Amino acid sequence: MTEIDPGSSALLLIDLQERIVALPTTPLSGPEVVANAVRLRDAFAEAGGQVVIIQAVRPGSELAEGNDVLPEIKPRVGEKLVVKQTIGGFYGTDLHAHLRDAGVRTVVFGGIATEFGVESTLRAAADHGYTTIAVSDAMTGLSDISHESSLTKIFPRLGTVATTDEVLAALA
Repeated sequence: MTEIDPGSSALLLIDLQERIVALPTTPLSGPEVVANAVRLRDAFAEAGGQVVIIQAVRPGSELAEGNDVLPEIKPRVGEKLVVKQTIGGFYGTDLHAHLRDAGVRTVVFGGIATEFGVESTLRAAADHGYTTIAVSDAMTGLSDISHESSLTKIFPRLGTVATTDEVLAALA
């Protein structure tokens, strides 16, 4: 993996909310994904990269139990919260404008579920011309086959697939 320039890169953490992290996921559990997401977030913040937290709030779900972003993922000062009402993080939000205005060219992805919010947002990022990096152990799916399909068939055609450790090494 080539070096990641933090000045032109952003980490997008998708749907790491209480109710979603608690879902039965595979191959990793929600807490395992969150642990790697926190490692990535800390490294991006320390390196001066953009951090964007994306929260799903579908119509009628605003008051749903467990809809809050996990405490360890909540945006810190200088980080961006994007609230989406669709599966992907771009449609109907200011995500693209924010990334463009910040000079972002590379977008690094983690979240739950691989085959829903993460894949939809990654596909849109590729459509917008961003270089994409899917962090394989910072995401998990609702089924083995769909998670594996995203990681081995779809994401490699749209960018790079790497582990948390590989991304951290490339960021350093």
